[in-house]
Amino acid sequence: MKNDNAALHGHEYWMGLALAEARAALASGEFPVGCVLVHEGKVIASGRRAHSRGRANELDHAEMLALRSFLDAATGIAAQELTVYCTMEPCLMCFSTLILNGVRKIVYGYEDVMGGGTSLPLSSLSPLYAAMDIEIVPAVLRQESLALFQQFFGNPGNPYWKGSLLADYTLKQPLTPHPSTF
Repeated sequence: MKNDNAALHGHEYWMGLALAEARAALASGEFPVGCVLVHEGKVIASGRRAHSRGRANELDHAEMLALRSFLDAATGIAAQELTVYCTMEPCLMCFSTLILNGVRKIVYGYEDVMGGGTSLPLSSLSPLYAAMDIEIVPAVLRQESLALFQQFFGNPGNPYWKGSLLADYTLKQPLTPHPSTF
């Protein structure tokens, strides 16, 4: 049986890999969302935001691309056995897609105050959703994720969601170093 510190350390390690995906997205001018799907200590699939410049694309979110990669690989692994790590709380579309495909554990770094879907009251919805037992672990490496989103929204060359609730909230958040960096 793992203790809480061991579980937290594990979450930080995997979130670090999702952050690497997010950094790669940011380096290419994309919204810095990264995602990794983990099964028994191994990354099974990963994805990063792919928003075509000059053309609205709200389908190719990091979670959707990672899930599509996992499904295309036909690994034989049940989605219920996966843990999904995302640098930002999955939006309603991604959250619904993940849980409808069987994912039952989602870990994220930074809260999406504008479009996050993990607080959806499943128990009050139709029977398909009401019976689902989903584990959500928020705020893992939140400051590291926040730093990427502040960098993105602070860049005047990135018009994506400029002036939105999410951008304003993000830019007002205090950025403090992670204790492990001392």
